[in-house]
Amino acid sequence: MTITNIISAIGNNSSVYPLIVRDCGIEVPAKILLTYNQNKKDDKEIAYLAARERFLDEYSSSAVWLGGIPLVGWLCNKLIKAKGLNPDVNLKLFNEEKDIQGIDYNIKKFKDIAPDAVKDLIKAKENKKLYEKLLAGKFIASTAIPILTMGFILPKIIFASSAKKIEKLRQENQSKKTKNPINFTQKDRFYKSNTTSFTGSWITKAANFSSQDKMAVTDGGYAIGRISTARNKNETIDLSFKMAGMMLLNYVAPKWIEKLLNKITGVELDPKILADKEFLSQIQNNTLQLPKSDNAKDLLEFVDDTKNSKTLFVKYANEFEKFKMLDNGIRDPREYVNIKNLAKFRNDIEKFAQKAATQKNIKSFIKKAKIAKSANIISNVTISSFLLAYALPKAQFAFRKLVTGSDLEPGLAPAEKVIDKKA
Repeated sequence: MTITNIISAIGNNSSVYPLIVRDCGIEVPAKILLTYNQNKKDDKEIAYLAARERFLDEYSSSAVWLGGIPLVGWLCNKLIKAKGLNPDVNLKLFNEEKDIQGIDYNIKKFKDIAPDAVKDLIKAKENKKLYEKLLAGKFIASTAIPILTMGFILPKIIFASSAKKIEKLRQENQSKKTKNPINFTQKDRFYKSNTTSFTGSWITKAANFSSQDKMAVTDGGYAIGRISTARNKNETIDLSFKMAGMMLLNYVAPKWIEKLLNKITGVELDPKILADKEFLSQIQNNTLQLPKSDNAKDLLEFVDDTKNSKTLFVKYANEFEKFKMLDNGIRDPREYVNIKNLAKFRNDIEKFAQKAATQKNIKSFIKKAKIAKSANIISNVTISSFLLAYALPKAQFAFRKLVTGSDLEPGLAPAEKVIDKKA
């Protein structure tokens, strides 16, 4: 994999790659170190326990959401296929878009050129209720199981492990007395439950969540579980602040930053396209082929014309998952095409190509654009990582100090109070 491909992957804010880089590679190690240093201000032994808990919590959770959702999804797909249905059929196709796409329209249009895919459409249509239930079950299973594991089971296991360490620490410090006892009440807890009301086509929406959407749902459930299993009132408040910041900085801020950086440089295209020599050649020779316009009919007519299967537009639209192509070069009729996203992709290419064509040195212009876009992506990851790995923990520590008057982890601080009393 080239440097450009790597940058392209981590720059795709609809995928899990930026989260992996920020979360596992940068954020977690930094937060463990900051947690230790913050708690060390008051007590080195508590600092060790706090860093240990943070390590176990963060990396075990990362392992679950990186492996849990795909694994459960894979098992659910096996079950759906065992029922004679194909999970690749998108439920959005049941909402017919006249002369554009829909299950009946696609069956008619692709019956001779993609017969196997059409068979899957027909089976899904004939067993719509069963298929909807199976996809709903898949979504619930692939999110509920990781949520229960990360939000409720793992914290209890980690807390039990910490309790053993704390008891050992208490015994080792029986003869010691703390000059400034920490006033936390161990039994205080906040429990809140919100009833979620699903209306309309929630099954359709849930079944078509992207990998990142599923991660967001899972992280949201993890946050609720983690807060509800807090060991005392102060830990509940502390975790609420942390989790709210985590959700904002993981799933919202990167997109804001991306839009801002793109606006500054004026480059929307992925660096992989900009690095393609054929793209340069076609702009220089005015041979770049695009759909006539950005309306749905023109877009899909262009994509579905087999003469255009080798064009750069179709190649990269397929690669960036604007739609899916079958092995025979035909668009997969089981997939729903987001026309808005495809239209934007087409317009971004056209806008850039038109601007590049007016330059004296097109090659130099494209090279600079590639560098600018790559810099945007790296800057986005750097800024997001800084906010997650440093700014958020520091803000959390300041908030904790304001609320509790202590630098210690609220979930572990009551243990020190117990030690003091028994000393």
